[in-house]
Amino acid sequence: MSTYPSSGFQSTHLTDKLQRFTMHQLHRGRRRRYLHRLHLRRGPPAMRFTKTQDLFDVIDHTCVDSLTVTNVSLIEFTKIERAREKQGRKFRFRDYDSNSQTLIITIPTDLHEELHGQLYDEFIGQVRDMGLKNSWRGIRGATRSAQGHSGRSSKEGDSSGGPKPQRAGKGAWPTLVIEAGFSQTLGQLHLTMKRWFSMSNHEVKIVLLAKYDNTRSVIILEKWEEEIAVRPGATTTRHSLQHPTPVLRQSITITQNTTTNPTSYNVTSGALVLSFRLLFLRDPNHGEGDFVFSVQELEEYAKKVWDLV
Repeated sequence: MSTYPSSGFQSTHLTDKLQRFTMHQLHRGRRRRYLHRLHLRRGPPAMRFTKTQDLFDVIDHTCVDSLTVTNVSLIEFTKIERAREKQGRKFRFRDYDSNSQTLIITIPTDLHEELHGQLYDEFIGQVRDMGLKNSWRGIRGATRSAQGHSGRSSKEGDSSGGPKPQRAGKGAWPTLVIEAGFSQTLGQLHLTMKRWFSMSNHEVKIVLLAKYDNTRSVIILEKWEEEIAVRPGATTTRHSLQHPTPVLRQSITITQNTTTNPTSYNVTSGALVLSFRLLFLRDPNHGEGDFVFSVQELEEYAKKVWDLV
């Protein structure tokens, strides 16, 4: 069964409409304007894979930060990987599933990179302030893969990392993942979050989502962790221990107030807090503790994001 519900993608009509654009129209910029209008109304576009170069042409001329590509076999995905490396292209594979033959590509626009990069940089600053610079490994866009009985899955996060030496080895999964999006819906980001937990066999401990909602002009930050869900009066089974459930621990919204001079930013739900124990896989020592993004720091973060909208 496909990991991705069909409701998460654009219609076949939309896919056909994208493909009917000729290369002449592409170079005239019509596809760029079309995709810009499209993502404001419906979310990220989708296309059916034909050739690697056709895919690269769409990526080169789109203004959105995410593209869903269907009909991508494992052989074709490998070809896309090699062509990306050979041509030095910077887009990321947010998610690939060989069973559904679906590839979700992240296109690193300025706004997209600001959404996750500023949060990760602030986190790293606090890591250094605790004297833990050499105890943390940044992973960022490195590929992480899971090989199952029936296919292959691959992911490349926006910002991620884990503690050393526990997560220092080649291919080790991060404990922290930050994923951003403005053309992807929040529901699609939730699918990405769930895949990080499941593909890593629950070695990922915190997934932080940063979503800019253009229709509401709001930034949404969600902190997701996992817990064992046990019904009242029920016993904890081996199955439940092996299958924890994602839980939304914090949801913060940030809005812009342009009626003030200078422009101000309203942060709901207080500071963002990331657990030291979950990220470093141990209890904090003296001088160490949870990573706190204060309301003032979130306001400064929001200003930098809105400067790029």
